[in-house]
Amino acid sequence: MFKKNFSFLLCALACATPAFAQPLPSAQDGAASAPPAPPTAEPIRSLELSTGAQRLTGGYGDWNDVTLRGAYGMSGHLFQAEASVQRRFNEDGAFIGLGDTYTFNEDWYGSLSAGAGDGVFYLPRYRVDATLYRKFLPGRNLVGNIGIGYYRAPDSHTDRSVSVGAAYYFDAPWIIEGGIKLNSSNPGSVQTQQQFVALTYSRHQQDMVTARYAWGGEGYLAIGPNTQLVNFDSREASIAWRHWLSPRTGLLVGVNRYSNPLYRRTGVNAGIFHSF
Repeated sequence: MFKKNFSFLLCALACATPAFAQPLPSAQDGAASAPPAPPTAEPIRSLELSTGAQRLTGGYGDWNDVTLRGAYGMSGHLFQAEASVQRRFNEDGAFIGLGDTYTFNEDWYGSLSAGAGDGVFYLPRYRVDATLYRKFLPGRNLVGNIGIGYYRAPDSHTDRSVSVGAAYYFDAPWIIEGGIKLNSSNPGSVQTQQQFVALTYSRHQQDMVTARYAWGGEGYLAIGPNTQLVNFDSREASIAWRHWLSPRTGLLVGVNRYSNPLYRRTGVNAGIFHSF
């Protein structure tokens, strides 16, 4: 089944977009990633392939995934795509997402993305996310953002969220970021709040290391076809490292640890990226 879903991943992504790379809001929130870098005039055409493994306590079964991401930039747009095949809670699933980041002017840019799972209980039936970014200060090195999101699960529960955050770009190599997300889940009108902080060390085409810590409440978490954990607290810490082997090609590796009242999840992911 996992091999069948991998064939679906490659076909779906190839049909969806002519080229690929860079992450967009995905099936799983909370992974360590770089802050939202302001768009540049440089053309972006890139591809990233990664795989990950997660070990869970409590007898819930280990996770694994293979993910392909890509980006293609043109005329103020950065078109993005993501496709992933996964195994979680002893069930195979597949996810595909598409997005666009558009530069309005030198101070404003925004992103819109949508994604869908193949019907497995732990992936969205569909989700939509939109974020607006604004650069501040004379050097435009403070980037604020406000976003909204909608998530509909196969069991018909829904999440509606509003988020605010900011990233401050110091003189190289440091970037600091933080944000808060308010979420309303139904049925039950479950109100939760999550927050995160992140610190990035970045040297252009050399190394990028991001440490991220997130904590707060979650509304619904599917752990089986008809079983959900509802209105609970969770925490996640992660570190991601990107290392350029050449101006166009590099390696990535990351580790993370997540906990909620039912289980702890510890994992690692690794991959390769290339720009064209």
